[in-house]
Amino acid sequence: MRIVLDTNILLMSIPSKSRFRPIFDSITRGHFDLVVSNEILSEYIEVIENKASPVVAANIASLFTNLGNVIKVDVYYKWNLIEDDFDDNKFVDCAVASNARFIVTEDRHFRILKRVNFPKVDTIGIEDFLNFVNELRSGPGGIHR
Repeated sequence: MRIVLDTNILLMSIPSKSRFRPIFDSITRGHFDLVVSNEILSEYIEVIENKASPVVAANIASLFTNLGNVIKVDVYYKWNLIEDDFDDNKFVDCAVASNARFIVTEDRHFRILKRVNFPKVDTIGIEDFLNFVNELRSGPGGIHR
């Protein structure tokens, strides 16, 4: 399953004591395919540098560059579906280009996507996604891609 993580979701899932850590762990263990574009990866690094440290940002960048289930896509078309915050469109464009199942986000700007029929981009909040991850981890046979 391919997912796109909004930057804030990634930030909330990195700390080892975070209740959202199972999301990050599921990615590092290869349970999901995380899809990123150059723009998204650059934003991840920039924000982590500012919120944590350059060392943490470099480690995450290195991890994502080397994990086989982190898929880098090239975005050739910009849909511009989010008008209230154009910077959020990079996540939508990446999701469309990669046929991701959904974008994990808490950002209210993504609510507009519920009214867009084409291209169809689904979103899921962090709580629902955490529940999904936990159900898959504890279900029969564990996580299945």
